[in-house]
Amino acid sequence: MKNITDSFLCLGYWPSAGSFGFNTDILATNPINLSVVLGVLVFFGKGVLSDLLDNRKQKILRTIRNSEELREGAIEQLEKAQARLRKVETEADRFRVNGYSEIEREKLNLINSIYTTLEQLENYKNEAIHFEQQRVINQVRQRVLQQALQGALGTLNSCLNNELHLRTVSANIGMFGTMKEKITD
Repeated sequence: MKNITDSFLCLGYWPSAGSFGFNTDILATNPINLSVVLGVLVFFGKGVLSDLLDNRKQKILRTIRNSEELREGAIEQLEKAQARLRKVETEADRFRVNGYSEIEREKLNLINSIYTTLEQLENYKNEAIHFEQQRVINQVRQRVLQQALQGALGTLNSCLNNELHLRTVSANIGMFGTMKEKITD
């Protein structure tokens, strides 16, 4: 056992024939070791490696298929969205045109309504002015008439005596009598 531990401690030492140790001659041992390792790897690892590669290939193919399906779905959704966008743009243009025409109609209706209201207000104003003028004219007439009557009564009272009063009453009674005869005929 001592040789095994010694061979581990001293790398340049060749172990005796019955013991285990490291051969440090790289040129002699590496091609043999590499060929053994490669042979074992090829023999045992061929199936594992091919299975790993097949699994990886299947995953890649599934991913590609899924990507293609997703791409086709995205293209389909894009086409639907573009169709909806065109439809919405058409509707928006129609609403915009209808909105503008509706605004113009409302504007014209409002202008016509304002003109009608202004005409009515002008008519009411003119009627109010005419009515007020008639009222003022009637008041002035009544005052003039009252003043004329008061003046006439004043003149009559100052000029009238009993004899004149009796003659006026007789003349008026005579006029009423002739009028009565004309009416009855």
